[in-house]
Amino acid sequence: MKVLRVPEATIGRLSVYSRYLEQLDKNGVTTISSGEIAKGVGVSPAQVRKDLAYFGEFGTRGVGYNVKDLIHYLHRILGLTHPWPVVVVGAGNLGTALCAYRGFRDRGFHIVGVFDNDLLKIGKRIQDLEVLPVEKIPEVVKEHGVRIGIIAVPQQAVQEVADILVRSGVEALLTFGSVAVRVPPHVIVRNIDLTIKLEILTFYLNFRETHPATWLEPNI
Repeated sequence: MKVLRVPEATIGRLSVYSRYLEQLDKNGVTTISSGEIAKGVGVSPAQVRKDLAYFGEFGTRGVGYNVKDLIHYLHRILGLTHPWPVVVVGAGNLGTALCAYRGFRDRGFHIVGVFDNDLLKIGKRIQDLEVLPVEKIPEVVKEHGVRIGIIAVPQQAVQEVADILVRSGVEALLTFGSVAVRVPPHVIVRNIDLTIKLEILTFYLNFRETHPATWLEPNI
Protein backbone atom coordinates (compact mmCIF):
# COMPACT_ATOMS: atom_id res chain seq x y z
CA MET A 1 0.00 0.00 0.00
CA LYS A 2 1.31 3.44 -0.97
CA VAL A 3 1.64 5.75 2.04
CA LEU A 4 1.29 9.50 1.51
CA ARG A 5 2.96 11.42 4.33
CA VAL A 6 1.73 14.99 4.45
CA PRO A 7 2.87 17.27 7.31
CA GLU A 8 -0.08 18.38 9.40
CA ALA A 9 1.11 21.97 9.10
CA THR A 10 0.62 21.64 5.34
CA ILE A 11 -3.00 20.56 5.83
CA GLY A 12 -3.57 23.58 8.03
CA ARG A 13 -2.13 25.89 5.39
CA LEU A 14 -4.32 24.32 2.69
CA SER A 15 -7.33 25.37 4.77
CA VAL A 16 -5.96 28.91 4.96
CA TYR A 17 -5.31 28.97 1.20
CA SER A 18 -8.84 27.79 0.41
CA ARG A 19 -10.49 30.44 2.58
CA TYR A 20 -8.29 33.15 1.09
CA LEU A 21 -9.12 31.98 -2.43
CA GLU A 22 -12.84 31.91 -1.66
CA GLN A 23 -12.66 35.56 -0.66
CA LEU A 24 -10.81 36.39 -3.88
CA ASP A 25 -13.41 34.48 -5.87
CA LYS A 26 -16.17 36.56 -4.26
CA ASN A 27 -14.23 39.66 -5.31
CA GLY A 28 -14.13 38.50 -8.93
CA VAL A 29 -10.48 37.36 -9.10
CA THR A 30 -10.10 34.59 -11.70
CA THR A 31 -6.38 33.74 -11.74
CA ILE A 32 -3.63 34.00 -9.15
CA SER A 33 0.06 33.15 -8.79
CA SER A 34 1.76 31.32 -5.95
CA GLY A 35 3.44 34.58 -5.05
CA GLU A 36 0.10 36.35 -4.70
CA ILE A 37 -1.29 33.52 -2.57
CA ALA A 38 1.84 33.65 -0.43
CA LYS A 39 1.58 37.39 0.07
CA GLY A 40 -2.09 37.12 0.97
CA VAL A 41 -1.63 34.49 3.67
CA GLY A 42 1.85 35.34 4.95
CA VAL A 43 4.04 32.48 3.73
CA SER A 44 6.66 32.15 0.98
CA PRO A 45 5.81 31.32 -2.66
CA ALA A 46 8.01 28.23 -2.37
CA GLN A 47 5.93 27.06 0.60
CA VAL A 48 2.71 27.41 -1.39
CA ARG A 49 4.14 25.41 -4.30
CA LYS A 50 5.53 22.74 -1.96
CA ASP A 51 2.23 22.35 -0.12
CA LEU A 52 0.27 21.93 -3.35
CA ALA A 53 2.87 19.58 -4.85
CA TYR A 54 2.01 16.87 -2.31
CA PHE A 55 -1.24 16.37 -4.21
CA GLY A 56 -0.28 16.83 -7.84
CA GLU A 57 0.28 19.54 -10.41
CA PHE A 58 -1.92 22.60 -10.27
CA GLY A 59 -1.89 25.71 -12.41
CA THR A 60 0.04 26.65 -15.54
CA ARG A 61 3.62 27.88 -15.53
CA GLY A 62 3.72 31.56 -16.37
CA VAL A 63 -0.05 31.90 -16.00
CA GLY A 64 -0.82 30.84 -12.45
CA TYR A 65 -3.80 29.08 -10.95
CA ASN A 66 -7.45 29.31 -11.91
CA VAL A 67 -9.06 30.43 -8.66
CA LYS A 68 -12.28 28.43 -8.98
CA ASP A 69 -10.42 25.28 -10.03
CA LEU A 70 -7.96 25.56 -7.14
CA ILE A 71 -10.78 26.08 -4.66
CA HIS A 72 -12.41 22.91 -6.00
CA TYR A 73 -9.17 20.92 -5.72
CA LEU A 74 -8.52 22.15 -2.18
CA HIS A 75 -12.06 21.33 -1.07
CA ARG A 76 -11.68 17.84 -2.49
CA ILE A 77 -8.33 17.36 -0.73
CA LEU A 78 -9.76 18.63 2.59
CA GLY A 79 -12.90 16.51 2.29
CA LEU A 80 -15.16 19.53 2.03
CA THR A 81 -17.18 18.48 -1.01
CA HIS A 82 -20.07 17.40 1.21
CA PRO A 83 -21.50 18.50 4.59
CA TRP A 84 -20.17 17.00 7.82
CA PRO A 85 -22.63 16.46 10.69
CA VAL A 86 -20.99 17.14 14.07
CA VAL A 87 -22.05 16.70 17.69
CA VAL A 88 -20.93 18.81 20.64
CA VAL A 89 -20.81 17.37 24.13
CA GLY A 90 -20.88 20.04 26.81
CA ALA A 91 -23.38 22.90 26.89
CA GLY A 92 -21.36 25.26 29.06
CA ASN A 93 -19.71 28.49 27.93
CA LEU A 94 -17.36 26.78 25.48
CA GLY A 95 -19.96 24.44 24.01
CA THR A 96 -22.43 27.29 23.64
CA ALA A 97 -19.85 29.44 21.85
CA LEU A 98 -18.98 26.59 19.49
CA CYS A 99 -22.62 26.00 18.60
CA ALA A 100 -23.04 29.70 17.85
CA TYR A 101 -19.93 29.94 15.65
CA ARG A 102 -21.10 30.55 12.07
CA GLY A 103 -17.71 29.68 10.62
CA PHE A 104 -18.38 25.96 11.08
CA ARG A 105 -21.50 26.01 8.92
CA ASP A 106 -19.78 28.20 6.33
CA ARG A 107 -17.18 25.43 5.90
CA GLY A 108 -19.72 22.60 5.79
CA PHE A 109 -19.69 21.51 9.44
CA HIS A 110 -23.27 21.25 10.69
CA ILE A 111 -23.80 20.77 14.41
CA VAL A 112 -26.72 18.36 14.66
CA GLY A 113 -26.70 17.72 18.39
CA VAL A 114 -25.51 19.23 21.66
CA PHE A 115 -25.48 17.22 24.88
CA ASP A 116 -24.94 17.65 28.61
CA ASN A 117 -25.55 15.75 31.83
CA ASP A 118 -26.57 18.85 33.81
CA LEU A 119 -30.32 18.77 34.43
CA LEU A 120 -30.36 22.57 34.50
CA LYS A 121 -29.01 22.68 30.93
CA ILE A 122 -30.96 19.77 29.41
CA GLY A 123 -33.99 21.04 27.52
CA LYS A 124 -32.64 24.53 26.99
CA ARG A 125 -31.96 25.75 23.46
CA ILE A 126 -28.66 26.84 21.95
CA GLN A 127 -29.30 28.46 18.59
CA ASP A 128 -31.81 26.07 16.98
CA LEU A 129 -30.73 23.02 18.98
CA GLU A 130 -32.22 21.60 22.15
CA VAL A 131 -29.66 20.43 24.71
CA LEU A 132 -30.15 16.69 25.03
CA PRO A 133 -29.03 14.26 27.75
CA VAL A 134 -25.79 12.41 27.11
CA GLU A 135 -27.76 9.17 26.88
CA LYS A 136 -29.14 10.39 23.54
CA ILE A 137 -25.70 10.52 21.86
CA PRO A 138 -25.88 7.05 20.22
CA GLU A 139 -29.32 7.80 18.80
CA VAL A 140 -28.31 11.14 17.24
CA VAL A 141 -25.00 9.78 15.93
CA LYS A 142 -26.80 6.93 14.19
CA GLU A 143 -29.62 9.11 12.86
CA HIS A 144 -27.31 11.68 11.25
CA GLY A 145 -24.33 9.48 10.41
CA VAL A 146 -22.08 11.57 12.65
CA ARG A 147 -18.35 10.85 12.40
CA ILE A 148 -16.97 13.92 14.21
CA GLY A 149 -17.48 14.86 17.85
CA ILE A 150 -16.36 17.95 19.77
CA ILE A 151 -15.77 17.50 23.49
CA ALA A 152 -16.28 20.67 25.53
CA VAL A 153 -16.60 19.31 29.07
CA PRO A 154 -14.53 19.70 32.27
CA GLN A 155 -11.16 17.94 32.07
CA GLN A 156 -12.12 15.14 34.47
CA ALA A 157 -14.97 14.08 32.18
CA VAL A 158 -13.14 14.15 28.83
CA GLN A 159 -12.15 10.46 28.77
CA GLU A 160 -15.61 9.28 29.76
CA VAL A 161 -17.22 11.38 27.04
CA ALA A 162 -14.66 10.19 24.48
CA ASP A 163 -15.52 6.58 25.35
CA ILE A 164 -19.24 7.25 24.84
CA LEU A 165 -18.66 8.92 21.48
CA VAL A 166 -16.38 6.15 20.24
CA ARG A 167 -18.84 3.45 21.32
CA SER A 168 -21.53 5.36 19.44
CA GLY A 169 -19.54 5.18 16.21
CA VAL A 170 -17.78 8.57 16.13
CA GLU A 171 -14.41 8.30 14.38
CA ALA A 172 -12.82 11.71 14.99
CA LEU A 173 -12.65 13.79 18.16
CA LEU A 174 -11.74 17.40 18.85
CA THR A 175 -10.86 18.05 22.49
CA PHE A 176 -9.76 21.05 24.54
CA GLY A 177 -7.29 21.32 27.42
CA SER A 178 -4.40 19.18 28.57
CA VAL A 179 -6.01 15.73 28.86
CA ALA A 180 -4.69 13.08 26.46
CA VAL A 181 -7.56 10.72 25.68
CA ARG A 182 -7.09 7.01 25.02
CA VAL A 183 -8.94 5.78 21.93
CA PRO A 184 -8.76 2.82 19.53
CA PRO A 185 -6.24 3.12 16.65
CA HIS A 186 -8.91 3.91 14.06
CA VAL A 187 -10.11 7.01 15.94
CA ILE A 188 -8.49 10.36 15.07
CA VAL A 189 -8.00 12.82 17.93
CA ARG A 190 -6.86 16.41 17.80
CA ASN A 191 -6.49 18.59 20.88
CA ILE A 192 -6.55 22.36 21.26
CA ASP A 193 -4.71 23.56 24.36
CA LEU A 194 -4.98 27.34 24.53
CA THR A 195 -2.47 27.45 27.38
CA ILE A 196 0.19 26.06 25.04
CA LYS A 197 -0.64 28.74 22.47
CA LEU A 198 -0.31 31.46 25.10
CA GLU A 199 3.00 30.03 26.29
CA ILE A 200 4.31 30.05 22.73
CA LEU A 201 3.47 33.75 22.62
CA THR A 202 5.21 34.41 25.95
CA PHE A 203 8.25 32.46 24.72
CA TYR A 204 8.65 34.79 21.75
CA LEU A 205 8.01 37.90 23.85
CA ASN A 206 10.50 36.77 26.47
CA PHE A 207 13.10 35.83 23.84
CA ARG A 208 12.72 39.26 22.28
CA GLU A 209 13.44 40.89 25.64
CA THR A 210 16.31 38.63 26.70
CA HIS A 211 18.02 38.39 23.29
CA PRO A 212 17.46 41.84 21.73
CA ALA A 213 20.33 41.36 19.26
CA THR A 214 18.99 38.04 17.94
CA TRP A 215 16.04 37.68 15.61
CA LEU A 216 14.14 34.44 16.14
CA GLU A 217 11.96 33.69 13.14
CA PRO A 218 8.67 32.05 14.22
CA ASN A 219 8.24 28.77 12.35
CA ILE A 220 4.56 28.68 11.37
